[in-house]
Amino acid sequence: MSAPVAVRYARWDGIGRPFVVVPATTPAVPGRGEVLVRIDLATVCGSDLHSVTGRRPTPAPGVLGHEQVGTVLAVGEGAPTCVDGSPVVPGRRVVWSVTAACGTCARCTRGMTQKCRRLRKYGHEPLDGAAPLTGGFATHCVLLPGTAIVEVPDDVPDVVASPASCATATVAAVLRAGGELTGRRVLITGAGMLGVTAVAMAATAGARVVAVDPDPVRRERAVRFGAHEVTADAAGTEPVDVAVELSGVPSAVAACLEALDVGGVAVLAGSVSPGDPVPMDPERLVRGLHTVVGVHNYGPADLRDAMDFLAAHHRRYPFAELVGGPFALDDLDRAIVAARAGTAPRQAVAPGPVRAG
Repeated sequence: MSAPVAVRYARWDGIGRPFVVVPATTPAVPGRGEVLVRIDLATVCGSDLHSVTGRRPTPAPGVLGHEQVGTVLAVGEGAPTCVDGSPVVPGRRVVWSVTAACGTCARCTRGMTQKCRRLRKYGHEPLDGAAPLTGGFATHCVLLPGTAIVEVPDDVPDVVASPASCATATVAAVLRAGGELTGRRVLITGAGMLGVTAVAMAATAGARVVAVDPDPVRRERAVRFGAHEVTADAAGTEPVDVAVELSGVPSAVAACLEALDVGGVAVLAGSVSPGDPVPMDPERLVRGLHTVVGVHNYGPADLRDAMDFLAAHHRRYPFAELVGGPFALDDLDRAIVAARAGTAPRQAVAPGPVRAG
């Protein structure tokens, strides 16, 4: 029998308390259908900030982090395949989904695995001392059955690949919900990590993109990612075919609904915390043949599409510049401070050496 693997994880004990890095061990051979991955780099997502500041209810103690890239060390009996059908094997560099689904409940069989009735979410689970490797802020993670796994090409740097597990895949799901983009006029409210990613993906798909953000630095960044127009306020913009809301600000939600042309689609994804109600004129929706879609989490195909996009376009658009750091795992508190300061859309946490690509 192989000796257990020495691991470390950053335990989060609740709002206002520092992270505690805990040494532990994990079996060298994971359980049936599981995959043991060494985490090469993780990034601090906005959801992590919402957890540590109390905006998002999160179990404590726990292991946060759900955007990461890693290398497969071992696979259990009956190991899964990647989303493209290729085998998950030791040495393969991968990203994995935020969620692990049962695959058999009514929601899963309807294609909504991201809303499985027995859903498990990396970085959002209560700490289990016997199996603590459930988040990205650790040296290793044990991937559960029902996790979507996608291979990362060798030439994609860690800082580009890591956000694919949440930000990029979520954007892929959002734009899928928006429908055909070629030749369409697309409004994107919020030019943070998700927003500029959406700008790049929509522009590459042939859309004319209008990016909205009150921050001039973010607006300038949106131009570098392909925006054709930028504005601090969506009021007064020409009607659009697709409106994508990624900021979570109620006034931006209202602006997206107001901006729709006849037959337009509004995709709302930023409102993941409670907020003020947004007024809606049902007559305008009815007469305008409008569609309003909510997107939360994403499906396996979205993670695959996200990595395909990054692999094809990360040299065209400066995705690597969106990530600051890296910080050591022991300096996770400093990474959180830097992320809250907003000096970069993401801050990196590196348990080990970083692959530059």
